[in-house]
Amino acid sequence: MEYNGNLSDTYDVIIVGAGPGGIYSAYELKKIRPELKVGVFEAGKELKERHCPIDGIKVKSCINCKSCSIMSGFGGAGAFSDGKYNITNDFGGTLYEHIGKSEATELMKYVDQINVENGGANTKLYSTAGTQLKKVCMQNKLKLLDASVRHLGTDINYIVLEKLYTYLTDSAGVDFHFLTTITDIEVTEGGYRVFYEGGSATCSQCIVSVGRSGSKWMEKLCERLKLPAKSNRVDIGVRVELPAVIFSHLTDELYESKIVYRTEKFEDNVRTFCMNPHGIVVNENTNGIITVNGHSYESKEKQTENTNFALLVAKHFSEPFKDSNGYGESIARLSNMLGGGVIVQRFGDLVRGRRSNEKRIAEGMVTPTLNATPGDLSLVLPKRILDGIMEMIYALDKIAPGTANDDTLLYGVEVKFYNMEVVVDEHLETSYPGLYIIGDGSGVTHSLSHASASGVYVARRIAGGCYTG
Repeated sequence: MEYNGNLSDTYDVIIVGAGPGGIYSAYELKKIRPELKVGVFEAGKELKERHCPIDGIKVKSCINCKSCSIMSGFGGAGAFSDGKYNITNDFGGTLYEHIGKSEATELMKYVDQINVENGGANTKLYSTAGTQLKKVCMQNKLKLLDASVRHLGTDINYIVLEKLYTYLTDSAGVDFHFLTTITDIEVTEGGYRVFYEGGSATCSQCIVSVGRSGSKWMEKLCERLKLPAKSNRVDIGVRVELPAVIFSHLTDELYESKIVYRTEKFEDNVRTFCMNPHGIVVNENTNGIITVNGHSYESKEKQTENTNFALLVAKHFSEPFKDSNGYGESIARLSNMLGGGVIVQRFGDLVRGRRSNEKRIAEGMVTPTLNATPGDLSLVLPKRILDGIMEMIYALDKIAPGTANDDTLLYGVEVKFYNMEVVVDEHLETSYPGLYIIGDGSGVTHSLSHASASGVYVARRIAGGCYTG
């Protein structure tokens, strides 16, 4: 339901955020303890109301909607992602450091099975096990990370979310409050009270799962409740777009290949991220900043002739600087200032030190799937990061010849913001009993699979502990 007035309800469990962590918390709570009264509060819209106005014709760029339908709403920022569900502890977060590798893997497999049962039955599970591509990567100073990857695609991922939402609302009886931003959480004698414009609600147990877009909100909550948190990192880079045939030998076998390269010049790690075979490049709006991402579809009718993926450099900061997200935001804002949004540049133009223009891009072999402003990324990205990205492109060219072609397109900037890592125990519980921080909002998970698994894990603890209001 959508909240449209004063509300003062008492719940056994309140979940803040309807992303994957929140969804699977609610799912598992009601599966084990159907009598529990569960309320989910989400700043964005319900799934069927999530529509980005950018159509490429009347609306060509971000218009800063009050609630970004790409980033917020039921399903979280992953609702319109490529729907890649990675079952691995090699990347996607450090959940295993809290609950153990075996437990983390089993929970990811459990959620994968739920996805399969709710619309993903005909999707493929890819795996790096036994692949000869790992050897080829090692021979070229690249490391292929281990993973099993379920590719749902943006379209099937949406169907899965639709079915889960129907189940949670119609069968399980979960109360959803959309367009309801939680402004504060207060510790009470019997649990917690959450506040929003026009009302509040109470609970004995509270699960916070606000995702990456809630990073600033999470920082303020930690300050107010004096929750200890550790500074995290920010990933900065570009999204590469090239003909799908260049990477087809990788994507046909693995779908998504997570490849890491250690640069010779600065010994920084550069990695591929979010590979979208036959996909499209899209805008994202995070706290008013326009960045770039990628989607792809399982349906052949929606596929393109291009493949896109991110190349990211992780930056960690030490004392006295702590604002890693602020650093990433400043770079993204510079891109927005120069390009009015996302900038696109041919790799050949970048190498030659010149700005791309519409004519050279139009004459190239790669047709852009995003309407971006031709420009010069060297005026935006710090030299160290840009040098690392260029090194990585030449390294990838050895295992996928054509990656370093002049017409390869680079969109910038892509930034992955990470929350400050909140200090939680082995149960993902804070120093306040019954207050749990999960999902990407915790800084512990960085993926659909880890976030979903963290939601199931906490739900089982709460349900098993017989916590009721």
